[in-house]
Amino acid sequence: MRQILLLPAMLLAIAAPARDAPKPDRLRADVARLVGFGTRHTASDPDHPTRGIGAARRWFADELTRIGRDCGDCITVANIARGFTGPRAPQGVNVVDVLGFQQGRDPRRVVVVMGHIDSRVSDVMDATSDAPGANDDASGVALVLEAARILSKEKFDATIVYAALSGEEQGLWGAQLLADTAREKGWVVTAVLNNDIVGNTIGQDGRRVADRVRVFSEGIRASESIDQQIARRAAGGEDDGPSRALAKTVDVVATTLPGGVDAFLDRRPDRFGRGGDHEPFLKLGYPAIRFSVGVENYDAQHQDLRRDGTRIYGDTIDRMDFPYLAKVTALNVATIARLATAPAAPVTASIDGALSTDTTVRWSPVANAAGYRIRWRRNDAQAWTDQRDVTGVEAVLKGVIVDDHFVAVSSLSANGAESVPTFAGRPPR
Repeated sequence: MRQILLLPAMLLAIAAPARDAPKPDRLRADVARLVGFGTRHTASDPDHPTRGIGAARRWFADELTRIGRDCGDCITVANIARGFTGPRAPQGVNVVDVLGFQQGRDPRRVVVVMGHIDSRVSDVMDATSDAPGANDDASGVALVLEAARILSKEKFDATIVYAALSGEEQGLWGAQLLADTAREKGWVVTAVLNNDIVGNTIGQDGRRVADRVRVFSEGIRASESIDQQIARRAAGGEDDGPSRALAKTVDVVATTLPGGVDAFLDRRPDRFGRGGDHEPFLKLGYPAIRFSVGVENYDAQHQDLRRDGTRIYGDTIDRMDFPYLAKVTALNVATIARLATAPAAPVTASIDGALSTDTTVRWSPVANAAGYRIRWRRNDAQAWTDQRDVTGVEAVLKGVIVDDHFVAVSSLSANGAESVPTFAGRPPR
């Protein structure tokens, strides 16, 4: 039986402001512009005016600056950089991330949306051959720009960070740089949305998958100690870590977008045996997920441009589906808007009620939260089924037996915007 306790009118959700839909033609133009730089290999010429990663990064920064100018300088553009050395760059390489900051009312709390701007061909050391990188990952970078165009017209509580990362193909170095920066600056990271290979619908075997986007997330946090992992398992929270809760939130958001794509929740951190730019954030304990297409075409990933009989290799723009990319962009935009409008999630939540027919829920207060939503479900369900809205930081769920239910708590803004739920585990000892 669903139980709902409504809060006063000030906490009732209001209609979201009408916002522009992502434009397929504009996404196509951005991808074409990125492809036009020839190669965007991280070790390509950083100073050439029209070719290589330096020219691509400057173009991205100029686009963000132009978008910011149109909204009264609401976006500030900055670069961060660090030298990295590794097997794929034995002589070292300067990795530069281009960031756009749309400052919210809370400058320290951030929602990050990102893609990687670098590309490669078959030989990861080849920094000169044409590497169009249309889907991997001009699609993600174009998505970031389109999100900035749309969201820059609104004001949010959280700061939105629009990021084009370098060095992904060399070892996720740009992501490591940004994750380290978040820690050094003391950012409160609400979410990291990594978009990597988000623009095709025809797979390796010719099948077409245009109705869904895969959302990868970890369950137990990579950053948790063994004792913390044991405590999570003891509470049954393996499927409700912060990143998994973020992915489930995306799934809910997807149901609100008519004609959009389904969020296919892939319950592993990334594709089998592979990785992406969200992983350095996971290692530092930040909630982070990866969006990727419903079906991949491996002949269009990390390939020299060539033909072998009837088989064509190369990550070229003609393989992409821009109406599909627009739908994935819309899902990102709606997710960012929800999370940047809501307060931060409670840092901690706990339940108690052993040897009782009731469950007591407690959680840490959240600055600027107008109220809280307690969510619960039976232990044999994956999605939250019941909820109650309250204004304090403790509540008793009458008749809810703690042995048989999972519980979480989210924070609410005055207009009803909801944070990601925080899973309630055992009380601290």
